[in-house]
Amino acid sequence: MQRTVKGVAQKARSLGGRRPASTRERRWAKLNLLATLVRRDLEAQYKGSILGNLWPLLNQLSQLVIYTYVFSIVLKVKLSLAGFPENSDITFGVWLFAGLLPWTAFTSGLIKSGVSVVGQPNLVKKVVFPLGLLPLVPIFTAFLESSLGLAALIVIVAVSSQKLHATLCLLPLVWLPQLLITAGLGYLTAGLTVFLRDIPQTLGVILNFWFYLTPIVYPASIIPQEWRVWIFWLNPMAAISEVYRDLILLGEVKHWGEWGLATLISAAIFCGGLAVYRRLRPAFADVL
Repeated sequence: MQRTVKGVAQKARSLGGRRPASTRERRWAKLNLLATLVRRDLEAQYKGSILGNLWPLLNQLSQLVIYTYVFSIVLKVKLSLAGFPENSDITFGVWLFAGLLPWTAFTSGLIKSGVSVVGQPNLVKKVVFPLGLLPLVPIFTAFLESSLGLAALIVIVAVSSQKLHATLCLLPLVWLPQLLITAGLGYLTAGLTVFLRDIPQTLGVILNFWFYLTPIVYPASIIPQEWRVWIFWLNPMAAISEVYRDLILLGEVKHWGEWGLATLISAAIFCGGLAVYRRLRPAFADVL
């Protein structure tokens, strides 16, 4: 870890020393630094382990097995999907996995992002470093880790239904609100955690409630109609999870309106979180 911080410090100094001549060059320099930080974060997390970066996939698959057993086998929750065996545990499993993927990336990135500033005091205090990148590193790390699960899901769907939907090409459209809401809340919690160290624990409690308010492990059809509209229109993660299922499993988008509103809400959360982070950033070094 110490070697990683030193390497990042050297890269930050070199960027600061050169002072790129244009705004475009400065942006490319920051993107290059962000990519370097994400790559090193991925390497550091599983350095020395035998399975390496396969661990995120195994963690996601273990969640899939547990939730499938509880809801499909014990509680007898069944559903039907076009092109899949009717009322099958496999059908419920792929449906569940499609909803879990964005949620797992969201929660993993957000929780780690919340402590990203307090966890790197050397970068905050001693280095000329673009602090706006710190909360983004764990978010993109979690997003890339979830891509392994996404690839596995696409293979399972192709084998089970004997087809791949062209709507897979639209996945970047749903990644946009997913990354915006994660980054916005990540900036907010990272900035507040510097001053209020109870934020990470509070966030864990909130995410537990949020998870069960989102139709991930249960079908949205069992939600009373008068509540269903509010959940889909005011909970961006509900819309994001359903659009994942639309694109990967059904081959059509049934929630365009919800996706559009989720994108607007996520963009507003991103702008608000970033504004709070920038407002608090000058005091980080003094507190840490």
